[in-house]
Amino acid sequence: MTKVAIFIADGTEETEAITPADILRRAGITADLISVKEGSNTITASRGVVITADMNISDIDIDSYDMLVLPGGIAGTNNLKAATKLTDALVRFNDLGKGVAAICAAPTILSSLGLLNGVKATCNPGFWDTLRSDGADLVKDEIAVISGNKITSQAMGTSAAFGLAMLEYLTDRETALDMADKICYKL
Repeated sequence: MTKVAIFIADGTEETEAITPADILRRAGITADLISVKEGSNTITASRGVVITADMNISDIDIDSYDMLVLPGGIAGTNNLKAATKLTDALVRFNDLGKGVAAICAAPTILSSLGLLNGVKATCNPGFWDTLRSDGADLVKDEIAVISGNKITSQAMGTSAAFGLAMLEYLTDRETALDMADKICYKL
């Protein structure tokens, strides 16, 4: 069974975490919300929404997952970036060719780790210069980009496209198009 870990922290953008989890779960893919907050599964997201994660990063075997996902939100991105267990796993997953995905500000975590060097990627327009300076092949005109084992997306408004891109990566284009139709989303 395919398993996806969606990491959340205080300041995570709510929609960027929940929408992809919903899309993947609708498709029958395990999509666990994982808190990186030490000793707590409960985080306060960027707009004050309280989210209780399924598990804590200290209680999981990260390597049992097929994909690691990073929602954005500026404070959330900073908190995810500070989670060494997570950043180490991102590098390991990339080296193994396993899926890594990030949206909004969070692709800057991937770029700061050197994982987007020469890779087609996008992010929130406010961070385009960061991605470009970190060596990414910046794509401005696509809201979600699949490039090898990496998926990036632009912002809260692209959360459904981000989730559907992950679904396409994990399954196939037809499955993603079918899900898009079911949720009345036009790809």
